[in-house]
Amino acid sequence: MSTPGTPVIGVLALQGDVREHLIALAAADAVARPVRRPEELAEVDGLVIPGGESTTISKLAVMFGLMEPLRARVRDGLPVYGTCAGMIMLADKILDPRSGQETVGGIDMIVRRNAFGRQNESFEAAVDVTGVEGDPVEGVFIRAPWVESVGAGTEVLAEHEGHIVAVRQGNALATSFHPELTGDHRVHGLFVDMVRADRTPQSL
Repeated sequence: MSTPGTPVIGVLALQGDVREHLIALAAADAVARPVRRPEELAEVDGLVIPGGESTTISKLAVMFGLMEPLRARVRDGLPVYGTCAGMIMLADKILDPRSGQETVGGIDMIVRRNAFGRQNESFEAAVDVTGVEGDPVEGVFIRAPWVESVGAGTEVLAEHEGHIVAVRQGNALATSFHPELTGDHRVHGLFVDMVRADRTPQSL
């Protein structure tokens, strides 16, 4: 059982770099646990949707009975953070979806899959992220998407070469890049703070 100051944050553990997110969340002072079933989703205060293959994650979420519970909890304000494929999962619209690909939604944005190129065109770049203090974040871009456009309620947190690579709308956060692969836990710290703020009672 978590203490009042220690949020329990799940990592959607269907496919992708789940272990790295669990480590990063623990380093950012959260209780981190994998989520594969609806009953596990019901027990967390926040959720990370990791990088991986967005079409595969989408199909597995449907297969495991998680897609509708995910959509419902995100609609109800569950703090959620998506990296790379997770960003695609949180988009209200994908510019070039594959056949049968669904999203959870939650962020008013249009995302382009694999926008920065294929696997052999992966790269790292320093990214200034609003809300993350100190030096720029080292962004690891692997077959990364970018955000083509955002709605009025979506805040752009970072850009790279004129393309939007980090956004926030309410309790939903998304990055094109993988901060869990760098050992720098400040972006996860930002998300843990979002979850902690969401758990704080608004009145006595």
